[in-house]
Amino acid sequence: MIELDGLRAFLTVAELNSFSLAADRLHLTQPAVSKRISQLEQQIGARLFDRIGRTVALTEAGHKLEPRARRILVEIENTQREVASLAGRVSGQLSLATSHHIGLWRLPEALRRFSRQFPHVTLDLHFMDSEVAHEQIKQGYLELGVITLAPGEHKRVTSIPIWHDALVFMCAPEHPLANIGPVSLETLSQHPAVLPDMSTFTGRIVKSLFDEHRLALNTSMSTNYLETIRMLVTIGLGWSLLPKTMLDHRLATIEVPGVNLFRELGVIHHSQRTLSNAGFAFIETLQKDRS
Repeated sequence: MIELDGLRAFLTVAELNSFSLAADRLHLTQPAVSKRISQLEQQIGARLFDRIGRTVALTEAGHKLEPRARRILVEIENTQREVASLAGRVSGQLSLATSHHIGLWRLPEALRRFSRQFPHVTLDLHFMDSEVAHEQIKQGYLELGVITLAPGEHKRVTSIPIWHDALVFMCAPEHPLANIGPVSLETLSQHPAVLPDMSTFTGRIVKSLFDEHRLALNTSMSTNYLETIRMLVTIGLGWSLLPKTMLDHRLATIEVPGVNLFRELGVIHHSQRTLSNAGFAFIETLQKDRS
């Protein structure tokens, strides 16, 4: 009989391509993860991973098992949630994905309140880019995502806005664009910028603005971590568009007349997935912070 712990270990290793990282995620030792995989391979009757040095890759059998294993765990978790909902308990595991920025700047207070109010809920917290979290929710792998909301809607994803996140053009105080009064987008385009990748939800906001005015972005470097972008801007490597909440004495605003940009941050879940009592309770906790 195939054990669920083995399937969870298999999927975690497959996601992270690492036994050691999977062990950290699962709060197990690496030998314990290897043992679970070995037992699963014996039960399946096939090798699931090729281990070449430190590289871990799915075999053909592993690729066949992966989507089926996900469906099995999703069905079992749905059943567990439905049964728990009948009893009205707020307990069990809540799988939650969030971006590093939201995890640092928006979630701490909500997580503190939630964990104190519902001590019997175990948080399974995953940090990843908002775009990756959106895909994970869309595929039904995780229950909730607290992310930068996608510009468009998807029929399999329910989005609930929580925070209206104003975006501000910023640069270092000693930058040529600092403290000179209103600046045009054309002038901005002539100076190096440090921006999120244009494939990200936030990057698309900047790209759409400059595309609309038929201006090219002079991007000197890019990273998806807003905290890293902020650091690069503070040392004068370029201007950027960042959340107003990140503005402090080490940064100066750049006034661009007629441009008011923002993004919506919020919580998402699969439209057809049964939410647990813990999931409902966490959404209610977040909605108390709505702004």
